[in-house]
Amino acid sequence: MSSAVIAPLRNLFRSPLAAVLNLLALLAFAAILKPVVEWGLIDAVWTGENGSACPQGSGACWAFIRDKFRLIIFGRFPLEEQWRALLATALLVALVIASLTPTFWGRRLALAWAVGLAAYFLLMAGGVLGLTPVDSNDWGGLPLTILLTVFGTGFGLVLSVPVALARFSKLPVFRIAATIYIEAIRGVPLISVLFMASIVMPVILPEGLTPGGIGRALTGIVIFFAAYMAEVLRGGLQSVPRGQYEACRSLGMRYAPMMGKVVLPQAFVIVLPAIVNMIISALKGTSLVVIVAMMDLLGTTKATLADPDWIGFYVEAYVFAGLIYAVMCGGISWYGRWIEKRFVSARQHKR
Repeated sequence: MSSAVIAPLRNLFRSPLAAVLNLLALLAFAAILKPVVEWGLIDAVWTGENGSACPQGSGACWAFIRDKFRLIIFGRFPLEEQWRALLATALLVALVIASLTPTFWGRRLALAWAVGLAAYFLLMAGGVLGLTPVDSNDWGGLPLTILLTVFGTGFGLVLSVPVALARFSKLPVFRIAATIYIEAIRGVPLISVLFMASIVMPVILPEGLTPGGIGRALTGIVIFFAAYMAEVLRGGLQSVPRGQYEACRSLGMRYAPMMGKVVLPQAFVIVLPAIVNMIISALKGTSLVVIVAMMDLLGTTKATLADPDWIGFYVEAYVFAGLIYAVMCGGISWYGRWIEKRFVSARQHKR
């Protein structure tokens, strides 16, 4: 038996108490897993045209998910045009993956983003090249969730850098202004910021310049998470050894190159786990846009329960939505751990 198998077994039984606790945990897991497998797989109903196909006492009614799959994933996006939403979302995810891979970093990536974003909004909005126009109010489901997460965290991270530097600055005006912004945003829940963005922006902006529902929701998400990320990044700036600052000054480096080339890269590595955690929180936080009449993944899931032919299958609906969220959050978490190990190994190799 290989050492890769023997080592975990030794950890399970390294002491009598550990052996008892591990066995109890395994038994509890098996006791929970058995009814879940029976409900979700063995006794489940996979086909049917309405709720009568899933009688009382049967397992999970996945026939409901099969019938409502497109509504859950794409929301009110026109049925015959849903291929556009699928292609646009896949393109956006591909751009994000390329941006997170150091091999693709460079000018070509910036060009890819420019072309990709133009193609994304062309596919989603239509109105040109023979594509049927689709109002942004009809964007929903998984594409909307990914859109709000990518742009919310992306712009939020960009905005957090100057805010964190201002919070870390010795200049009182910048430091106080950044502190007021951070503490004001952190003192209210995200739902309040979304309401304020939806209600206040049409009032303070000139007529014709007010963004649509998605733009207002995105503005609220950016403002909210930028404040949190700025405070996380400030902690990273404080964790960088003072010797790094002194070495830069001794070499005659100015403030901008010192922060951009020496301090900020180290700070980002230090706070990477916290940033990943914030991105996961942003992904789940986008579900609150349902409060401002937007149909994200959770909103479309809830909308499926209004069909009189499928009444009472809320467990299957929310389990399915939960699995999608779990896969996305798990992927983000896995990537965060992978890139963190790469940075750690690179630093150890340099030493």
